[in-house]
Amino acid sequence: MSIKAVLFDLDDTLLWDDRSVSEAFRSTCRYGAEATGVDEQELEAAVRREARALYETYETFGFTQMIGINPFEALWGKFERGEHPMFRKLQELAPGYRQTAWTKGLAAVGVDNPGLGSQLAEMFPTQRRKLKYVYDETFEVLEELKKSYKLLLLTNGSPDLQQEKLDGMPDLIPYFDAIVISGNFGEGKPSSKLFAHAMEQIGISAEEGVMIGDKFTTDILGANRIGMTSVWINRHEAVRNDDIVPSYEIESLTELPELIRTLNSR
Repeated sequence: MSIKAVLFDLDDTLLWDDRSVSEAFRSTCRYGAEATGVDEQELEAAVRREARALYETYETFGFTQMIGINPFEALWGKFERGEHPMFRKLQELAPGYRQTAWTKGLAAVGVDNPGLGSQLAEMFPTQRRKLKYVYDETFEVLEELKKSYKLLLLTNGSPDLQQEKLDGMPDLIPYFDAIVISGNFGEGKPSSKLFAHAMEQIGISAEEGVMIGDKFTTDILGANRIGMTSVWINRHEAVRNDDIVPSYEIESLTELPELIRTLNSR
């Protein structure tokens, strides 16, 4: 059966989210380091560690795992949208979470300064919103694939946060025949129900789609479970352990068009 549609993950597949987060941490921690004399990298490591630990203590943790909202997204997300009651709880928790995470990070490197913690907690979201990166090949590949296939964006996360990322790169949106955000559906990748819902939006079967993403436990596992061709994008020469095996592996999105043409010629 021929390939009729290409499903894309968003973060670190089309958008370079990891770079945005890293640079926001770097600039915020540099300010904190200059204000206190601590090591910038040690402060960042401490804040990341404290944020993860604190995030896991909240009653929302299980929900955020299911939807796909990580601790660092909660350091800048507002959670103003989404029908599930847990989004209202996240909205309520987020300001205190940010302040506590940064204050505890400072304390971990020997700085007892809640006022500075509050300041850094406000600085990080501002910095993150300024930093919008898309991979160099993204638009070129979408332009080529759009001529022959339906395109669908399937992304885990909070509805308002993922939409904010898309609005920050508005030229991406017109390429897609449908955009599915897990927070609007109520389950995240690798949920087979979410994949079924996504396929319904563009009228394809699993055999007619290809899923491209950077995460084994969401993108690749989800596609594998429903019998859809999975393509792992491995830009950083990571070594996989083969607990979850993709159908194909690529190093750049530029390899996709030829790969799909090869699949369709079989």
